[in-house]
Amino acid sequence: MTRTNRVTPDFRSPEFLRSHARHTMDFYHPRALDPSGGLFHFFKDNGDVYDPYTRHLVSSTRFVYTYAMASRTWGTDTYRAGLKQAFDFLKQAHRNPATGGYAWLLEWRNGRAQVLDDTCHAYGLAFVLLAHAHAHMAGLPEAHAGIADTFDLLEQHFWEPHHGLYADEATPDWTLKPYRGQNANMHLCEALLAAFDATGEARYLDRAEQLADHICIRQAALAGGLVWEHYHDNWQVDWDYNRHDSSNIFRPWGFQPGHLTEWTKLLLLLDQRRPRADRLPLAQLFFDTALDKAWDTPHGGLFYGFAPDGSICDAHKYFWVQAETIAAAARLAVAHQSAGQPDTATRCWATYDRLWAYAWTHFVDHEHGAWWRILSADNRKLSDDKSPAGKVDYHTMGACHDVLDTLGQGAPVTFSQ
Repeated sequence: MTRTNRVTPDFRSPEFLRSHARHTMDFYHPRALDPSGGLFHFFKDNGDVYDPYTRHLVSSTRFVYTYAMASRTWGTDTYRAGLKQAFDFLKQAHRNPATGGYAWLLEWRNGRAQVLDDTCHAYGLAFVLLAHAHAHMAGLPEAHAGIADTFDLLEQHFWEPHHGLYADEATPDWTLKPYRGQNANMHLCEALLAAFDATGEARYLDRAEQLADHICIRQAALAGGLVWEHYHDNWQVDWDYNRHDSSNIFRPWGFQPGHLTEWTKLLLLLDQRRPRADRLPLAQLFFDTALDKAWDTPHGGLFYGFAPDGSICDAHKYFWVQAETIAAAARLAVAHQSAGQPDTATRCWATYDRLWAYAWTHFVDHEHGAWWRILSADNRKLSDDKSPAGKVDYHTMGACHDVLDTLGQGAPVTFSQ
């Protein structure tokens, strides 16, 4: 793939961050809007829709987030209309009114939904909660009630008080399956922080703190001080789950550098709302370990996963890993500056610039918009599927919005408390 030389922008500039978020949003809007309802989920590199029928809960919820942030940032009627369309589809097509659950996978034809997979996932409900919180903050009045409703649903069916964590997966009648994972709990921490911001209710912040402590401290102590992905139903480490299956994008084997840096970001977001002395050092440890183990010195970028022995177990480069690490680097830089550690802040900003320069060269599609999804170890594009189910550039636009928030330039909240 030929990439032309371009002038390197100021990656720390709020103007650049807003411009890049909008350039990315322009890839999806308005072509993602399906006149029959909801949004299309599958896009080729040039924006062509290659599957107009399949709808995944993760994409449906993440579209609510991206349109909510676009509406809050730029305030146009078309973004507000897109938010309403995405939110209505989530509530009317994915939600089962009899059980309160949300279908994981749908087929949508002629304005009618057929459920393809009605498995209940805590990971999916994490994004349902996130969608309601951000839709409410974007001024959508009907979203407010769903924040508490979704939390209560999680409380009733997934919360395990004796472990202080959420279970992962259930049948449509809410019978829990034995798998336990950190990924759902990580995104629930993210969603609970958003729920707290949207409502001011301390119970959401309390639960976010509990999840962070139990995953990043208690569970990490079982895995050498780092966050392992997979557990048995007693929350003991399962070292072998998906060891030989790299196809499951929601449950990959190995330590995940991108999840370590996502936890870096979440720990710092939590510390903003409820300061505690141990959070910044722990966030820095996770970040440093991810960069030390997974940075590809010859080609740039972060590898996808490393094994317990420190070897790279998946050498692909994924878009979201780079984006989340960019956001984490900015938060670390500002946190260290506020803590009176300017030298460390300078190093974090240098890492931020290096990550952006890599992504700008290798991941950003400057012609059509959005980011490529996956590259080889030597940065070759492996597919022309720009955005399959689950992507919608939630991570990349989210990183821009998060850095803007870090810089004190975040989008305004449009609801009244």
